[in-house]
Amino acid sequence: MALDNDTFNLLRATVQRFVNERLIPAENYVEENDNIPEEIVSEIKEMGLYGLSIPEEYGGIGLSMEQEAELIYDISHTSFAFRSLFGTNVGIGSQGILMDGTAEQKQSWLPRFASGEITVSFALTEPEVGSDAASLKTRAVKDGDFYILNGTKRFITNANRAGAFTLMARTGEAGAKGISSFIVPAGLDGLTIGKHDKKMGQRGTRTADVILEDVRVPAENIIGGVPGKGFYTAMKVLDRGRLHIAAQACGMADRLIRDAMTYALERKQFGQPIANFQLIQGMFADSQAELYAAKSMLQKSSALYDTVPSGSRNDELSMAAACTKVFCTEMVGRVADRAVQIHGGAGYISEYKVERFYRDVRLLRLYEGTTQIQQVIIAKHLMKRDNSIFG
Repeated sequence: MALDNDTFNLLRATVQRFVNERLIPAENYVEENDNIPEEIVSEIKEMGLYGLSIPEEYGGIGLSMEQEAELIYDISHTSFAFRSLFGTNVGIGSQGILMDGTAEQKQSWLPRFASGEITVSFALTEPEVGSDAASLKTRAVKDGDFYILNGTKRFITNANRAGAFTLMARTGEAGAKGISSFIVPAGLDGLTIGKHDKKMGQRGTRTADVILEDVRVPAENIIGGVPGKGFYTAMKVLDRGRLHIAAQACGMADRLIRDAMTYALERKQFGQPIANFQLIQGMFADSQAELYAAKSMLQKSSALYDTVPSGSRNDELSMAAACTKVFCTEMVGRVADRAVQIHGGAGYISEYKVERFYRDVRLLRLYEGTTQIQQVIIAKHLMKRDNSIFG
């Protein structure tokens, strides 16, 4: 699944122009109002960005992972809120259905996700369950042709925009094997959305609790129609999602380097631009070298993703996705810190965008698996690999 090169290059040029001419000029509005202008929401839908990763047969654009990473890199040169608006439809919200859903589920839901008619959210995290996803407590009890769901999901991206959720709940025994993945329409009785979270950064993005009180969901809404497969669906989805986040990190790192260089060329001390000072140049060189390494990792792991059959798990891919996510997100944190340092006192003032981006990128090391969870994943794959060689 991929666009031909000519078509993709045209799409990429269109997106780059949209970022420069429409999204970057709207950054201050988003920051000040904690919201995205409705006309921009409509334009994003018209461009088909909600369906980047959804195959053409379901109304999407059908990008490969490698192409998706390049486009998300471009889009991430601006406020994270714009990508977040459609990111769940492209990634964690839709991919579980695409990978493991029944033919009927795909036909029913994916075209509406691709068009942006429905925003879909991914609901896994809970108040007491984050990194240890296999211990989730939201329960789904069978009742004839329905399941009755009770529990609370936390920090759910696009919760108050969502028309549906791909939601994990426990249908059986403790541990991963007892978890099922449901398609839960947002309008069901007993499903309520908590207040909009006020976050350190990423203004304009939307996260909130999803509260389920005796919510009746048809049994046919279990993704794939088979209970007990939800945890494994989620893990496959997160492999792709981690590459998507890595692309975000790289795009923002490039924006930070460019903004810092613009400032360094204009700001003068001791009669010359601070960009002439070797210690300043050292920070730029370190940032650019790390970005180059991160982009190289992203390109290789995205290409690897495209070689793995859709819907299957692969140890090499899972480790590559974890390595890429941890390196890229830690990298952009270092780049953001240097960018603030290059700006000096101005970098701590909200008038300069480097201050907000410094806050925005901090979240990348937390969601879709913290840095420490990626480290655990990497170590487990290494132990499994070496045990197979030497055991």
